[in-house]
Amino acid sequence: MIDEPVRFRGCFKERLFRNDHPVYVEIGCGKGSFINALAHLHPENNYIGIEKMSSVLLRAVQKAEAQEEAPSNLLFMRFDAERITELFAEGEVSGIYLNFSDPWPKDRHHKRRLTSREFLKRYEAVLAPGGCVEFKTDNTALFDFSLEEAEASGWEIILMTRDLHHSPYKEGNIMTEYEDRFVTLGNRIMKLVMKPGEDR
Repeated sequence: MIDEPVRFRGCFKERLFRNDHPVYVEIGCGKGSFINALAHLHPENNYIGIEKMSSVLLRAVQKAEAQEEAPSNLLFMRFDAERITELFAEGEVSGIYLNFSDPWPKDRHHKRRLTSREFLKRYEAVLAPGGCVEFKTDNTALFDFSLEEAEASGWEIILMTRDLHHSPYKEGNIMTEYEDRFVTLGNRIMKLVMKPGEDR
């Protein structure tokens, strides 16, 4: 877990990972199962799990440290995603994962949704050319909102399914804790992969 992570802005690869591999970020990493699995499967990449709740982040760190072989390409940090441009420099992030984010159902809270146009603008500032945002949810209203915000922001939709586990995109899917629970309950999982438009 990294304290005061903003001091590494623009140099996460060199100073923390000590390599030149691409950096991928999960915003709202929860207990860390998803990003931990990614780090094991893809040693050629660097991964950072961001969580603003200290108690939840602690569980993720403990889970990673308890493994027989903790991945060396995974870091965690407590940070608020609203300030992501303070954390990463332009083009420093190769991809962003948003898994079962808080839907903030009240209309007056729409700017807090992690797929709002305000957040998409922040992601665009830190994503490397060709970098994508991958988003999964079981919340239909949030999914529809995300599609609308992507279109309004000029983002390109790379992949879209309203029933991930009954689609060709299921292969290679890594389940989160929430996803496992929702699938057991029979909830449909929706997935969206998008990237900034070519005229960014």
